[in-house]
Amino acid sequence: QAENHLQGLVNQLTELEQKRSQKDKRYKALQQSLQASQVEHQTLTVKQAALLEQLTALGHQPQELLSTMTLPVDLPAMQEELERVQLRIERLGPINLAAIDEHAQLSEREVYLDQQHADLTEAMGILEGAIAKIDKSTRSMFRDTFQAVNQSFSELFPSIFGGGKACLELTESDYLTTGVQVMAQPPGKRNATIHMLSGGEKALTAIALVFSMFKLNPAPFCILDEVDAPLDDVNVGRYCNLLRAMAGNIQFLVISHNKVTISMADRLLGVTMQEAGVSRLVSVDMQAAIEMAEV
Repeated sequence: QAENHLQGLVNQLTELEQKRSQKDKRYKALQQSLQASQVEHQTLTVKQAALLEQLTALGHQPQELLSTMTLPVDLPAMQEELERVQLRIERLGPINLAAIDEHAQLSEREVYLDQQHADLTEAMGILEGAIAKIDKSTRSMFRDTFQAVNQSFSELFPSIFGGGKACLELTESDYLTTGVQVMAQPPGKRNATIHMLSGGEKALTAIALVFSMFKLNPAPFCILDEVDAPLDDVNVGRYCNLLRAMAGNIQFLVISHNKVTISMADRLLGVTMQEAGVSRLVSVDMQAAIEMAEV
């Protein structure tokens, strides 16, 4: 029981100390408020004295002015207005003394960015105009080139195959994004894409297309690497005839194991291996060899 009694006294003492601490805080707060009120009173007194001096210097008496002023006083309304103003001030937060300098810097930055935006807008306009001009020129050049190659291809294909027909078709209407599809119809077969043809037919069709482009814009020379490999003897003969027909404008470097193709060459370069691991290059001028054989 004594311990319980002692604990109760300790609790009471703790509670009293807490109350005392709260009273001390309240006292300090009231003291600070009183000091602030005194400072404010002194400030108002100084302002009052200054205003009285100004009125006196202007030749007015304060009491006379007060007697002529009739101001309706609505204390509740004024108090409400004061609270609204204080709330607005609190929402504005503390005064930022650097705001003027920051505003000047931001204004300068805004002017710089506006100028950059104007320059970029002008540059974009120029680029868009250039792109539109290039696109127009590209469409025109592609259209003309496509028509010329298609015309040459449709004429060259029958001469290689001994008949049939072929053409190039666009996959889209826009010349800038369209693809090109090769349609071919060898003699005795129906019209189909190049993927539906046999290996030899694909090779001849590709040769016809490449040579159609060469007719439009001949290259100084052309390398053909075993193009005749999938061709039979008849088609090899047609392939060789086409090479001879175009040899006047283009120099052909042909890699082949086909005897028919080799026999139509003007000059042969062969690689032999008479000794194991040792390659040897052999050159033969066909015209000189023929003349020597005739003699």
